[in-house]
Amino acid sequence: MKSRVTDKLSKERRSANMRAVKGRDTKPEMIVRRIAHGMGYRYRLHRADLPGRPDLTFPSRRAVIQVQGCFWHGHDCPRGRLKPKANAAFWAAKLGGNVARDARNFARLKAAGWRALVLWECELGDPSHLAARIKRFLG
Repeated sequence: MKSRVTDKLSKERRSANMRAVKGRDTKPEMIVRRIAHGMGYRYRLHRADLPGRPDLTFPSRRAVIQVQGCFWHGHDCPRGRLKPKANAAFWAAKLGGNVARDARNFARLKAAGWRALVLWECELGDPSHLAARIKRFLG
């Protein structure tokens, strides 16, 4: 049985896989939304008038929560350190651009008087720890 990592996909199949990657309503985002809602916090989703369209916005607290995928946003964890071997130059530019865009968006949010919390995909395993972080941030 072949490993998923070593399987070769056709260009069309790889393209279809990449198109299927969602930018909103992802499983990690839904985990955070359920926990925040269960704690009694109410929020707005993906506000287009804020830099980066934060995943969860708490207008009365001038606070946002952004749920980041480790691979896509360059987290310093095993999944975030993965670098594709095929088309490496493209991926280095793409992922580096994502990190730079995130930094610009967070700087713009801060300049506009918003506080931001980044929750990484790899940190969502323990619901009680996640709830404590959200409570501390929004407190």
